[in-house]
Amino acid sequence: MPKRTIWLAAGVVVLAGTGVTAVSVTGGSGGSGADEASRPAQAHTLSLDGKDPKKRELPRTDTQLFSLVGVSWEDGADDFEGTAQIRTRGAESGTWTDWRDLDFGIRAPETEEGDASRVRGASEPLWVGPSDAVEARVVAGGKETAVPDALRLDMIDPGDEKGGKGQGKGGGNGKGNGKGKPSTEPGTGESATATATAGATPSGEDTAPTTAPEEPAEPPQEPTEAPATEQPAPSDAPATSEEPAQEPTATEPDAPAPSEEPTTEPALPGEEPTAPAPSDAPTQEPTEDPATPAPSEEPATEPTPAPTAEPTTEPSTGPDPSGSTSPAAPAAPAIVSRADWGADESLVVDPPSYLDTVDAVFVHHTAGTNDYDCADSAAIVRGILTYHVETNGWSDIGYNFFVDKCGTVFEGRAGGVDKPVRGAHTYGFNGYSAGVSLLGDYENGGTPTAVAKKAIADLSAWKLGLHGVDPEAQVTLTAAGDTGVYDTGEQATLNTISGHRDGYATLCPGAALYSALPEIRGAAGASVYGSRPEK
Repeated sequence: MPKRTIWLAAGVVVLAGTGVTAVSVTGGSGGSGADEASRPAQAHTLSLDGKDPKKRELPRTDTQLFSLVGVSWEDGADDFEGTAQIRTRGAESGTWTDWRDLDFGIRAPETEEGDASRVRGASEPLWVGPSDAVEARVVAGGKETAVPDALRLDMIDPGDEKGGKGQGKGGGNGKGNGKGKPSTEPGTGESATATATAGATPSGEDTAPTTAPEEPAEPPQEPTEAPATEQPAPSDAPATSEEPAQEPTATEPDAPAPSEEPTTEPALPGEEPTAPAPSDAPTQEPTEDPATPAPSEEPATEPTPAPTAEPTTEPSTGPDPSGSTSPAAPAAPAIVSRADWGADESLVVDPPSYLDTVDAVFVHHTAGTNDYDCADSAAIVRGILTYHVETNGWSDIGYNFFVDKCGTVFEGRAGGVDKPVRGAHTYGFNGYSAGVSLLGDYENGGTPTAVAKKAIADLSAWKLGLHGVDPEAQVTLTAAGDTGVYDTGEQATLNTISGHRDGYATLCPGAALYSALPEIRGAAGASVYGSRPEK
C-alpha cells in the first residue's frame, strides 16, 4: 500500500487527472491514545464545476477510499431546492450501485455556531460503504435558477479507529456511561440494556445497570456555563437564556391515546421486564399524534442477539443538571462512549454549551442506507462526526445520541450523556431539547426494528426523567427561528417525544419511524429507565 502511505503523510494532495482535493482531518499524533495501526478518518472534496448554471455532472471518477458522501456549497443560509444523485463503485466488488438520492433539510444551528464563517450548506450524508469511485449529478429545481456557488462533493473515509483520539475541546469525559460497546455482530437483540461485544455473557443474561453508581472524576475541561446543580423540572419548564423570552410550559395531553399504543414493552429474548408506569402517569395521548398505527409485526430480518459484556464503569453522578432536591436519578441504559466508537476529539472546535433543562426529545433518522451491518455502526457515527465538522463546519457532531437497528445506543455530541448538552439537530428548538437519530432511512421503505424502537423509548425516558419530564406529556416551546412549520417567536405545543418534522419542515424521521412515535411514547412511559415527576 505504498500509494496510501505517501498520501497520508502528505496530508493534502490533488489526485492527478480527477480534480479531487484530499484533505486529512486527523489531529496530532503524539499521545493521542489511538492505536498506531489504525487508519484515521479522512475527508476528500471534489469541486463540481460546469458551464450550465442549473446543472452539474461528474462522470465516473476514481477517488481515494471513502464510505460516506454528500454535497455541500458555500452559503450555509442557502436552502437548496433541487436534486442531487450519486452512484458509487464498491472498493471490494468493483460493482457500481444504482443512482441514489441525497436528502436535504439539514440546517446549521440557530446560534453563533451556525453563524461561523466555516459553516457551509450541505445535504444529509449518505453511507455507501467502502468505495473508490463516484459519479454525481446535481440539478436545480423549484424556485432555484442555478445550483449553489462553490458546489462540491464531500467524501468521508471514517477510518478504522480503535479508540478516541486527542483531547480536543469537548469538555466531556468521552466515556459515555461505560456500559456500551460497539456491536461486532449483526445485532445485539437487546435494547440499550446490555453491551454488544463478543466473548462475554450470553445474550440471554441480564446486564442491567446498577442503581448505585460510583462517582467518577469530573471532566477536566468543564465549561463555566455547565450547570452545577440539579433542579426538578416543574410543570412550567423554563426556556434557556439563549432562546426567546417566552418560556416553555408543560401541558398534559387532552385527547385519548391512539388505540395502537402498546401497553407493554416489546417481548424479546433475554430482555429485562419493564416496570409498569406509575399510577400518576397521564393516561391520555396528545391530539397531534399521528393517526397511522405503528407496525404491529416486526420485519423478517430482525437482528439476532449477540453476546454481551459486563459494564466497566457507571454513569456519572457528578454535578448533574437536575438538583439535590429531586428524586434519585434513574439508572441509565447502556451507551457506547465516544472513546469506544473512536471519536477523534481533536476535530471538536469549541467546548459544549449547556441548557438549563431538557424539555423534549426530537427523534430523527440519518436518511442513509438500511443495509449496513451493525458492526459498521461505529464507523457510520465516525463518518457523521467528520462530515458535520469538516463539511457542515459545525463545532461537533450534531445529534446528542445515535441508535442503530440492533438497538445499540451511541453517545453523540460531547459534554456528558447525563448533562443537558445543547446539540445541533432541530433548527428552532435546539435550545430546549435533545436529539436522537436512528441510523437508516425510514421514509423510503425502511421499517424500524423492535429493538431500535425500544432503545429510543428507554433512552428518551431516561433523558427526560433526569429533568422530571413526562415522556407522554406535551410541552409548549417558543420557536427560535423560522422553521417552515413555525415562525420565530411562535408558540409550538409539541409532544415531549416528537419527530423532527413536528418542529422543522422536513420528511425526517421518515414516515415509518414517525408513525411509530405513539408506540415509542407509550414504551417510554412504561420504561424502567424513566422517572415521572411527582404530582
